[in-house]
Amino acid sequence: MSWNQDREAVRKALSGLHLKVNTRPQLATVSGVVSTKTALITYVDTHLPAFSMVTTKSFQVMPNPGNREPIICEMESGSFGNSVGLKNPGMEVALAELRDLRKNKPMRSLLNVSVSASSIEDFITLVGAFAEVADCIELNFSCPHAQEGYGSSIGCSPQIAASYMRSIREAHPHCNALIFPKLTPNVDDIGLIAQEVMAAGADGIVAINTVGPEVHRDPGSGKPILQNALGGKGGKSGRWILEEALACIRSIRQAIGPTVPLIGMGGVTTGADVAAMVRSGADLVGVGSAFGKVHQKDWPAYSNALVTDAEVVLLGGEDPAQASQYYSQNPSMAYQERKILTRQEHGQDTVVLTLEGSWEYEAGQFVFLWIPQVGEKPFSIAVGDPLTFVIKRRGPFTAALFNLKVGDSLFVRGLYGQKVALEALPKAFLIAGGTGVAVLPALAQRLKEQGTTMQIFVGTSESAQEGVLKDTLEQYGPLNIVPDHGTPGRVLQLLEAGEESSELACYLVGPTPFMRIGAEKLVEQGVPATHIHLSLELSTLCGIGMCGECLCGDKLTCEWGTFMPYDYILEHAAGLLA
Repeated sequence: MSWNQDREAVRKALSGLHLKVNTRPQLATVSGVVSTKTALITYVDTHLPAFSMVTTKSFQVMPNPGNREPIICEMESGSFGNSVGLKNPGMEVALAELRDLRKNKPMRSLLNVSVSASSIEDFITLVGAFAEVADCIELNFSCPHAQEGYGSSIGCSPQIAASYMRSIREAHPHCNALIFPKLTPNVDDIGLIAQEVMAAGADGIVAINTVGPEVHRDPGSGKPILQNALGGKGGKSGRWILEEALACIRSIRQAIGPTVPLIGMGGVTTGADVAAMVRSGADLVGVGSAFGKVHQKDWPAYSNALVTDAEVVLLGGEDPAQASQYYSQNPSMAYQERKILTRQEHGQDTVVLTLEGSWEYEAGQFVFLWIPQVGEKPFSIAVGDPLTFVIKRRGPFTAALFNLKVGDSLFVRGLYGQKVALEALPKAFLIAGGTGVAVLPALAQRLKEQGTTMQIFVGTSESAQEGVLKDTLEQYGPLNIVPDHGTPGRVLQLLEAGEESSELACYLVGPTPFMRIGAEKLVEQGVPATHIHLSLELSTLCGIGMCGECLCGDKLTCEWGTFMPYDYILEHAAGLLA
């Protein structure tokens, strides 16, 4: 390996930090939030110096698709329910990515690899596999919304947790990575369980995982929000578990003594919370759900402020609350019920739904549509007043949307993302394929306001006369609606940038292959890649920066907006265009 794996140095670095009140507090990311992908691990390591440890999501031996959306809900501002269901790519893929990371990127921070299994044998396999890349391996004995046999099914019993830990240690007596069980708060005596796993060979403790589970109901509809096999039950994270987390950390520290490394987490939002964790006995303080309330551009400043605020509190001062200026106090995931006013079918698989009321938005932003106990997905708004969506029937959820009738209820949450940054150029091409046409009206309106002359190109599987949003788009400039006629993307054949290609801005929306081919064609015609913007409809699961699924390079589209410059994508996320 190209890095220095030294378990005793790691143990020494983590031991007794809570006793050093004059030492700058150290932070750790938590499993399942922020550092959920290898690129985000690198991002934290490079741009967030307040973090001394980066934790992966929980990996299993085999890939796990996790639960269907919704997987996260916000019941009060900063207080979340979650039921991700251990979504992960599996051991083989994860290990290959982490090997590449170790080979190509010397890390400043410690790497904590979280693993989850339902059997001792699988835990032994996972520890053996990830030991070569990890500084620490976190045993997920605590997930409250996993399937039977996983997570808290193990961690709720001192005997079972200890037997698992003992067997893992016997199988790997000389493991180069430290092994830290992660404990559940949903027990009578978490200190006793910590004692038992330490006696069985653990090197340290991580606590707590989420509290619960319980059913989280939408206050408007009264329906369970989360979608899983547990009847909508999900764990609790964020602000509302802070006091319970602090009590658990105190109990664990009292049980295991002052020198055992302890990573404490649960509801940390402010510098005062960080200080309280340290005073309760945490050597490193985990910060997770709070990042769902902070824009990604502010993550470095927020995390630095957490530490500097905590330093003041630990030395006897009042919390300066500098971190709070980056933390949104407004609810981020509240649903609004809207009735369907009209529905208009286009062909066999596309429907335009008009809902009551209006919604202010810009191109590049999106909302989530939710049908209780069916699911939710992100969608671009086609028209803000009246609120209008273009729905293409693709899977179970869009089929359910397609089948809604006039008068039915649909629930909307958002807005997410930022508006597209327009190029200050005299001419623009707006190019859409399929339901990507929904993004064009707001984009065209912005370009019209800045005086840009437009040509609009729309590829469709229907006839030109039945083009979706045809009447809306015609007011903005020449409109070319081109039916595919069995050749997807035929509309791209019309693109001619002309001799003044350097004065042309191009905005592409639609399926990824469609946008890639269109962008390549435009570059060949002399349009600079910096003038081409692609709207990436990535499969975000939360919309608030927690799940990491919408990552493009090192930017989350739910935070920065769906439009990304073509040159940025080519340099940082070319794989998204494959």
